[in-house]
Amino acid sequence: MRKELGKIRSISLGDGGYQDAMFGFSFELGGDGWGVTDFWGAWSDWSEGCEWTIEDQNKAFLASLLKIKGILCDAKKDDLSKLKGVPIEVEFDGNTLKSWRILKEVL
Repeated sequence: MRKELGKIRSISLGDGGYQDAMFGFSFELGGDGWGVTDFWGAWSDWSEGCEWTIEDQNKAFLASLLKIKGILCDAKKDDLSKLKGVPIEVEFDGNTLKSWRILKEVL
């Protein structure tokens, strides 16, 4: 495991995730010599044969919104657009993003 310091480069709401077949929040995170994206959301369109239910989708959307509320509180911001440039700490396992958090200590 390794930790990197960086900033939120951008955040958007819309299609994204696996093959852009999901709907939710996309984050671009980066620092000196590295960059990564993260996505919080759920599968977008339900159809016969899906292995998830509308209830599953609603739970995933609610979980995403609660995570957004948490990072807004941690960053002391009241709007998604104000998260750009906020300092973060990111944890990687090899090249895989494991987690990230707002660096509340420096705000």
